[in-house]
Amino acid sequence: MYLNPNWRILTVGDGDLSFSHALSTDLKPAKLVASTYDSAATITSKYADNALNALRDHHITVLDSFDVTDPQAWQRLNGELFDVVIFQFPLIPAFVGESAYRENTQTTSMNTLNRALLHQYIKYATSYALDNNGPMLCYITSKDVKPYREWNIEGSLNYGLASRYIGQMPFDISPFPGYKIRNVDRDKHVKDTSGTTYVFSPKETTELHNRLTIPSYLAVDSCSLCRVGPFQASEDKQKHLLAKKHQQMLGFEADWQAWLAQFNNQE
Repeated sequence: MYLNPNWRILTVGDGDLSFSHALSTDLKPAKLVASTYDSAATITSKYADNALNALRDHHITVLDSFDVTDPQAWQRLNGELFDVVIFQFPLIPAFVGESAYRENTQTTSMNTLNRALLHQYIKYATSYALDNNGPMLCYITSKDVKPYREWNIEGSLNYGLASRYIGQMPFDISPFPGYKIRNVDRDKHVKDTSGTTYVFSPKETTELHNRLTIPSYLAVDSCSLCRVGPFQASEDKQKHLLAKKHQQMLGFEADWQAWLAQFNNQE
């Protein structure tokens, strides 16, 4: 992940705030505001080791109870503008109990709910947080394993938005000492699986040109949904298109397009 220390940085969904703390102590950006979905009370009760007080002691603004899907949350920035907004390893929390799961996924799958989270993050970050005179970057760091790789982040995630996918870069945790990738629901570390940072922006950013790559599965004669290809022969492509995995991804995509249509009608 490339970060310019001269950039103004906003982090969102930083569970125990250890990523924001690593940024503040090692990168020392020109400006840093940290935010987390949980309330301050929940952070301290959920994570025995958290960076809430450490950030506050260094006079870094921490916005708790910050829901990236709520435009009113973004308005709490009070007009402060940034060069990059960063969302590390986002994931919808698990629903507690079978009844809660059924209620929340009766008409919308977990796949769609996670895509919706990221779609709204990009939409509102671009509208409320990014400075038109800066690079206007939205970063999403995720893993290339299920369920994350099934969200079509590089494809239809940003349909209808001003910010477009401009490329990606590897995420290496080593430059962020003290950063712990947490389980979204409890005080437990998860494996430091190598991640990928996907970059979205409504403009060209020359500073990132030589740092971003476009994966081969986005090329012609590939399947971006399943992240495979390019296919060497038409028979291989046809066999893939008929495979169970591809059919499942088509189902996810159809559900996502239905959510987008409903969301846009409500806007």
